[in-house]
Amino acid sequence: MADPKQEQYKVSWKGWLSLILLIVSFSGIFAKAAGPWRALDFQVLTGQFGQVAKGVFFTGKGGVGAREGFMFALTLFPTLMFALGCINVAESMGALRAAEKLFRPILKPFMGIPGATGLAFVSSFTSSDVGAVMTKGLAEEKMMTDDERTIFVAYQYAGSAVVTNTFGTGAALLPISVLPVGIIIGIIFIVKVIGANIVRFYLKWHATKNRNQGGAVNG
Repeated sequence: MADPKQEQYKVSWKGWLSLILLIVSFSGIFAKAAGPWRALDFQVLTGQFGQVAKGVFFTGKGGVGAREGFMFALTLFPTLMFALGCINVAESMGALRAAEKLFRPILKPFMGIPGATGLAFVSSFTSSDVGAVMTKGLAEEKMMTDDERTIFVAYQYAGSAVVTNTFGTGAALLPISVLPVGIIIGIIFIVKVIGANIVRFYLKWHATKNRNQGGAVNG
């Protein structure tokens, strides 16, 4: 007779299919694709606001202070709502369990974080907002510990949305760069991983120190 616990964590083909679609969508692979393939990209599906007038977009022009910040925050709602909707549908089909099985052998030794963070890991390449929301959800569902969350946040915080920001914010520097853009993104990624592991080893050292001090007091 099959173990009920094993049956609970069994991933169906729907889970794997939904995971693959989410990875493809959040990774930005088809962002520059031609034809209908672009419809598989998350940023393309999110779209953009139209112009209210010539050169004036939804957020207006020349705003400052808290009101400008409020208008900017409003522009994040469609992206976050759409992302959460996609994630919830995929989660109901078993995508997070599939992500745990797929990414655990990679992310656990790599940065000491669980495989369930795989989708957030992939999405953080193109969207810091989606990665942050997914991380918050994983922490609330107890799918990662506080230490694992701290390590993962350290990874995301440094050079967030590395692909989008490299081509967006850093676009003016790319033509005069002596390195190909792929190498630039690779270097940023390596530094992000190093930073996450520094935090990882610090947390491990701090926990060991507290245990030793506790043992000395009890002794």
